[in-house]
Amino acid sequence: MASTSLTTTAFAAQVIDGPDGFGGVDATPEWAQEIKRLARERNATILAHNYQLPEIQDVADHVGDSLALSRIAAEAPEDTIVFCGVHFMAETAKILSPDKTVLIPDQRAGCSLADSITADELRAWKAEHPGALVVSYVNTTAAVKALTDICCTSSNAVDVVASIDPDREVLFLPDQFLGAHVKRVTGRENMHIWAGECHVHAGINGDELTEQARTHPDAELFVHPECGCATSALYLAGEGAFPADRVHILSTGGMIDAAKAAQSHQVLVATEVGMLHQLRKAAPGIDFQAVNDRASCKYMKMITPAALLRCLTDELDEVHVDPETAALARNSVQRMIAIGNPGGGE
Repeated sequence: MASTSLTTTAFAAQVIDGPDGFGGVDATPEWAQEIKRLARERNATILAHNYQLPEIQDVADHVGDSLALSRIAAEAPEDTIVFCGVHFMAETAKILSPDKTVLIPDQRAGCSLADSITADELRAWKAEHPGALVVSYVNTTAAVKALTDICCTSSNAVDVVASIDPDREVLFLPDQFLGAHVKRVTGRENMHIWAGECHVHAGINGDELTEQARTHPDAELFVHPECGCATSALYLAGEGAFPADRVHILSTGGMIDAAKAAQSHQVLVATEVGMLHQLRKAAPGIDFQAVNDRASCKYMKMITPAALLRCLTDELDEVHVDPETAALARNSVQRMIAIGNPGGGE
């Protein structure tokens, strides 16, 4: 382990471990400087998901969606990856970088969507549909990816499913809203969808979206396909209640690209509120507003300044994936990449 400076010792003494995560440390310029110093000393690169706290995003070496970050991790020259996100994301980085040390600042940072299907549940579902091909969203555990034929992202899920023989049954998991979007676009009848959801995205409902669209008639809509309101957004466009060319169903990575090309002065955003920070940096002249400003993931927000400091100081918490599981999971991700550009991770 690298040496510990007096500054690190002073900061570390302030860390408090509570039921909702690590606290006691503020994101001051001195904290940011110490995080950068520790990362250099540990030969580590810091990755932050788009839903992280703004201060975590600002101190990271790379910010983006989970799959893009995992691919950056695999190519990074550093030996250690500090993944500021939820647990399945750090697992994916380990799957694609088996020889690197992958740390997550708080291993308690889980994911309601990834937890909505277990490996045992998937085995039982596959047994009910022998011969079906399994398509899993990247927002799944390594154990589930290992039982998957092809992974997908929110931006390429339609392409992945469309690439499969139309006579082959498809089991799509775990997100029911993304699955409904894919089924609607592809028109595929022999596609079974797992009834999982992200509790944050599911809570952004159609009534909220409709009211926001009604009161902001000149805005564009950026809607994540995991949202419970994605169908309502398409309905508004289809019925002419809102201009169809201003309704965009997008992954988090896709939102950044769309922000740079947006023509409106205001954009309503239906996804986790952490996304607003990167959108405002990408297009500072646009007024980005959350459709639901309470759509905050408590697990994403467990990666606090204190948690990141603790992680780099003591090189905790390391993420491990069984080599056999990792190899099988890596195959399902690589099959997706072979189909074409994986786009936004989620």
